[in-house]
Amino acid sequence: MAQHRDLASGEADASRRLIRIVLADDNPEVLDEVRRFLAVEFHIVCTVQDGLALVSAASKWRPDIVVSDIDMPFLNGTEASRQILQQGYSKGAIALTMYNQPEMVRKCREQGILGYVLKVDARDELVAAVKRVLSGEVYLSRGVRKTAV
Repeated sequence: MAQHRDLASGEADASRRLIRIVLADDNPEVLDEVRRFLAVEFHIVCTVQDGLALVSAASKWRPDIVVSDIDMPFLNGTEASRQILQQGYSKGAIALTMYNQPEMVRKCREQGILGYVLKVDARDELVAAVKRVLSGEVYLSRGVRKTAV
């Protein structure tokens, strides 16, 4: 199982960023890039690189939101997010993916995942997606909105 990094004590001024996020992606470069731009506005408590580690981290940290890649080792991000939401470990989940396919969006929605953000749109849209999902609203990336049925 891939290692994860607990960031709760190491990130700057957590009191300024009250929304707590656990972030998951099996690509370390993507994970680091997304962590850097989300950390400007939110408190990233932990990053992980597989679905089992995501469930474990969410049960430990009880984040407000989990942001997860769909394709990850050991347990895919969709199933990991479903388990996290079902167990009440987090208030919401966002899929962060390269797949712009209506059937993938539908599958995520069926699992209770309210946000679906394409990686190509992440820098521009992920902050807004976190805020919308946290307030119980659905968020679809602009690229997805163009193709969604």
